Amino acid sequence: MRQSRIARRYAEALMLAAEEQSKAPRVAEDLRQLQRTIRESKEFHLFLKSPVIKREKKREVMRDLFAGSVDGITQQFFDLLAEKGREDVLPEIIEAFFRLEDERQEIVEVGVSAAVDLTAEQEQRLRSQFEGLTGKKIRIAFRRDPALVGGFVARVGDTVFDGSVKRQLQRLREQFVAPVQTN
Repeated sequence: MRQSRIARRYAEALMLAAEEQSKAPRVAEDLRQLQRTIRESKEFHLFLKSPVIKREKKREVMRDLFAGSVDGITQQFFDLLAEKGREDVLPEIIEAFFRLEDERQEIVEVGVSAAVDLTAEQEQRLRSQFEGLTGKKIRIAFRRDPALVGGFVARVGDTVFDGSVKRQLQRLREQFVAPVQTN
């Protein structure tokens, strides 16, 4: 079974348990804390992925590290992962959990690359356009990409909206090079 499928199943189980006990926001905050720890500590990330370290040792370290700072559901989930030998999938499970949370709240992630920094007005206009297009709330991540020359490129899931000057010039070139058709 692929890691992403495993991660999704564990994330769904955690989400369901958290929702049943009305603790989804608390569990989400616990996972954000854990995600920060994994990102900031290469040693901790390697610890989770290590096949050499015994399951019981990993469970013990997780308990000691997060005792009192995470909800009981989250701690039980850590125990379950250690018991099943799935702690190596924890970073992917966390990402899957947040994707599920976004799906349930009807939030769509949009990545926008632009040649220059956009003004607040331009950002708001893009946000409104994508909210209208998708019918959902939008979370936009803006990134500057000088290679674009001008304009912007936006990605919504698997769909790319290319409004860059580079792409427009490419289209013009294709039109000039294309054979002329006569009727």
